[in-house]
Amino acid sequence: MESLLEQQRRYHEERERLMDALVQERMITKAAHKDTINSEHRQRGMLGRFDVCTNALREIYEDKDGERKKEVQALSGPNEFQEFYSRLKQIKEFHRRHPGEISVPMSVEFDELKKIRENPSEDTAMIQFSDEEGYGKYLDLHECYDKFINLKGVERVDYIQYIQTFDKLADIPKDKKNADYKGYLRILSDYLYSFLQRTKPLLNLDSELSEALDDLDGRFDRGECPGWAKEQQGAMAHSGAHLDLSAFSTPEELASLGLDRLKSGLMALGLKCGGTLQERAERLFMTKGKDVSELPAHIFAKTKPGSKAGRPDNARQKEIAGMEAQIYRMSELFGDVRADTIENVERKQARTEGERDESEGEISEEEQDDADDDDIPYNPKNLPLGWDGKPIPYWLYKLHGLNISYNCEICGNQTYKGPKAFQRHFAEWRHAHGMRCLGIPNTAHFANVTQIEDAMALWEKLKVQKQEEAWKPEMEEEFEDSKGNVVNKKTYDDLKRQGLL
Repeated sequence: MESLLEQQRRYHEERERLMDALVQERMITKAAHKDTINSEHRQRGMLGRFDVCTNALREIYEDKDGERKKEVQALSGPNEFQEFYSRLKQIKEFHRRHPGEISVPMSVEFDELKKIRENPSEDTAMIQFSDEEGYGKYLDLHECYDKFINLKGVERVDYIQYIQTFDKLADIPKDKKNADYKGYLRILSDYLYSFLQRTKPLLNLDSELSEALDDLDGRFDRGECPGWAKEQQGAMAHSGAHLDLSAFSTPEELASLGLDRLKSGLMALGLKCGGTLQERAERLFMTKGKDVSELPAHIFAKTKPGSKAGRPDNARQKEIAGMEAQIYRMSELFGDVRADTIENVERKQARTEGERDESEGEISEEEQDDADDDDIPYNPKNLPLGWDGKPIPYWLYKLHGLNISYNCEICGNQTYKGPKAFQRHFAEWRHAHGMRCLGIPNTAHFANVTQIEDAMALWEKLKVQKQEEAWKPEMEEEFEDSKGNVVNKKTYDDLKRQGLL
C-alpha cells in the first residue's frame, strides 16, 4: 500500500505530465475536422483528470485526519532508520506474496497517448455521431422538424427553411405555446445540448446556459424576453377577441360596446360575466394595465370540477421562456455549422436517388477507412475536380475537349485547357494586357492569333491597308471646269497652269 507521501509525489507527477500533454495537444496541427474533435475530447479528459489529482492533493495537504503529519514525523524523527527498514520489510513481503506483480510506470501511458496524438489516422472515433451529422460537421434536426410540423397553429415550412428559422421562437404566437410546444422545446434543447457537448467539449456549456437564465424572472415580468412582451402579458392578452382597453378612459365609454361584447371579454378572462351593463363594464375596466395575478379573487368565475383554473399559470410561461432563452444561447454557439448544414442538405436534394445511394456507400467506406473529405483524391490523369471535390469522368473530360491544350505566346506562354477556355481568354485581362504591351489594339482582327510574330505582321498589314484606304485629296478631290467637265485635283491644277481652262 502506498504511503501518503508517495501518493502525493505520484499526484504531482501526474499533474506535470498532464500539463505537458495538454500543451503538446494544443500545439499540434490538426489536419482534419475529425482530428480536431478527437483532440478536444482528449483535452477534456485530461482536464478532468487534472482536476481529480488537484482535489486529491488538496485533501492530502489539508490533512484533516493528521495522517500526513504522523508520516512526516515518523520519517524525520529519532527512529528514521527503523522506519526505513520497516517499510523495506513491507515491500519485500508484498513481492514475496505477489511474485508476478509488474509495476507499469506512468510514462508508458503518456507514451501511448503521444503515439495517438502524432498518428491521428490510427485514432478511432471517440464520440458517436449519426450519418447525417458527418462527425460534427452538420446538424441532424429531422426529429425536431417532425415534432415542429405536427404542432397546431404553426406555419408549415420545409426542412431547409426550418434549419434557418428553428431559433426564431418569438415569431410563434404566445397562445400556441402549450404543452405540445413545451415538449417540442425539450426535444430541441436536448439535441442542441448534446450536439454542442460532442462538438465543443472544451466549452463550459452549463455556465453559458446559466448566464442565459440570469434574472429570468425580472426580465419576464418586465416583458424583456423575446416573444413575451409586456403588452402581451396584460389580462386582455388571454382574450380570444382582443380588446384594446387603452382607448377607453372610463367604464362608461367601455359600456358603449354592449352586453355581448363585454360578456365575451369577461368569459375569455375567466371573470364573472353576469350583472348589469355598468357592472360588467366596471369589472372589465379593472383589468386595464394589470396582470391577471394582480386582480382580486372575487371577480373570477367559480371553476367547475374538471375545468381549467381561472388564473393562468405564469410559472409554466416562465419555464417556457427559460427554455427559449437557452435555445437562443445555444444557437449562437454553432458558428458556421448551420450554413454548412443548409449547403449539405441542398447538395443532397439536388442528387438523384442513385447518386444518393452511391454517395451513402462512399461515405460508409470512408468511415470504415477513417478517411476524410480533406484527403487528396486519387487522380492519376490530373482531371479537373467536379462540384463534389472528385475528378470528373474521363468521357466528360474528352467531350469538352479538355484533353487539348492551347498555348498563347502573347499571354506569356499561358496554357489553356479546352477550346471554350481558349476562346474565352481573348476577352480576358491577360491577353488584353499582352496586346497593349505590343502596342496593338485588341480588336476582332486578332482573334485566334497567339504568336507575337503573327500579331506584329498582321498589324503591319492592317496599317498598310488602312493607308491605302485612306482618302487622298490630290487623287479623289474632284473639280469642275467652265464647260462642266469633272476632273481630279491634280489634272485641274495641271490644266490651270497651262491656261487651258
